[in-house]
Amino acid sequence: MWTGGVRVIVLDENNRILMVKQEHPERTVWMVPGGGIEEGENSAQAAAREVREETGLEVEILGLIWHVEEVSDRGQRFVNFFRAALRGGKPALGHDPELSESEQVLADLQFMSREEVAGLENVYPEFLREELWQHLEQGTIDYNAFRMREK
Repeated sequence: MWTGGVRVIVLDENNRILMVKQEHPERTVWMVPGGGIEEGENSAQAAAREVREETGLEVEILGLIWHVEEVSDRGQRFVNFFRAALRGGKPALGHDPELSESEQVLADLQFMSREEVAGLENVYPEFLREELWQHLEQGTIDYNAFRMREK
């Protein structure tokens, strides 16, 4: 059975990407905000909710830019990567409501430039280091592949 997640690309007015830092016992990793899709919501709704929970920011989902799948010994999983525009709020480190206070992994959030992201030790996924910025430069990130089937 497939398990779904979302990640969200949010740029500020200086073309810096919003990154959150997660601290796990085995490593620290920087990634864009995101998480699991909950029962009764579609992935675009989950994307906006996850940004709000982790960063305090309100966003408008602009489109689906990547659909990444994994079939491995960990199971069948997918992550939809959306692009979003800032619509309100002030950046503030949030929390994961599924985890207790002692289990929280969110440690920091920052808007980062291409150079800052490239200099990070651990980035998930790796294609945030270069591929994202190439698409932004080429203007090829604006296509929205997300569709909802009518009932």
